[in-house]
Amino acid sequence: MIPSLDISRFETDKEGFLKDFAEAYKSWGFAGITHHGIDAELIRKSLKVTESLFALPEEVKMKYFLDNGGTRGYTPFGTEIAKDAQHVDLKEFWHVGRDIEGVPPYPQLQPNIWPEELPEFKTTMLSLYKALDSLGRRMLSAFALTLGESEDFFDNKVNLGNSIIRPLHYPPLPEGETASVRAAAHEDINLITLLVGSEQAGLEVLNKHNQWVPITMIPGTIVCNVGDMLQRLTNHVYPSTTHRVVNPDGDAARHSRYSIPFFLHPNPDVSLDSLPQCVTEDNPKRYPPISSHDYLLERLREIGLTK
Repeated sequence: MIPSLDISRFETDKEGFLKDFAEAYKSWGFAGITHHGIDAELIRKSLKVTESLFALPEEVKMKYFLDNGGTRGYTPFGTEIAKDAQHVDLKEFWHVGRDIEGVPPYPQLQPNIWPEELPEFKTTMLSLYKALDSLGRRMLSAFALTLGESEDFFDNKVNLGNSIIRPLHYPPLPEGETASVRAAAHEDINLITLLVGSEQAGLEVLNKHNQWVPITMIPGTIVCNVGDMLQRLTNHVYPSTTHRVVNPDGDAARHSRYSIPFFLHPNPDVSLDSLPQCVTEDNPKRYPPISSHDYLLERLREIGLTK
């Protein structure tokens, strides 16, 4: 079972919390976050409106599938494929990005696309985005302190990042055998991911002994994992752990699964060059410098979301 961290201890027992935090993420790259302060009603409402979104007729959803590399709006079933996988994932999703007024400071911060048939989707998702963005920054403050940096180290590196919230639907499985799985084994691209919802079975993490460990969480927990960008920045001090969503057996296979991950990205011009304190004789530097945007493009091509 992955570790569980009570983030309220960040204020009441900072030293003890950071010790447990560093141990959890160095060992697993994953943890369940409790007492995070995000309203349970907002989470319930977000999952409900996600269900309503994907219940829209196919022809309605396809109106919002645009040639934008999957950056905003709808991405239909059977589009994304995990890196090095042979079969597409069994999912459909919608991308909501940072809401910017006026001319965006980076071209990557494109306008959001909203389904006119479901006006409450916009208000709910923007509220959840704001709450998760705030929690993500608290998490990054903890990562920064464990790395010997100041608590605000990441603040000016993620304030205009192209972070994405992704309402996600895994439909009921097709009858008979299928070579595809709901989400094939993969690592996330971004700095950290916060996962809301789906207390259904299916999410599994690969531990250091190469064993798949199912994630079972206390209700209301938000799962937070390290992505490849933070792994690269810390020269693997914090690992980006392989995970997947497996196909359920029996009656569960006939039901949809919904979840809402929030992928926290740095600003597009931030360098992912390894922090000097993370490069040692025992842990030599593994990667050349690259900007977060160039790295993102490289990875999006690998998973079929852009050419």
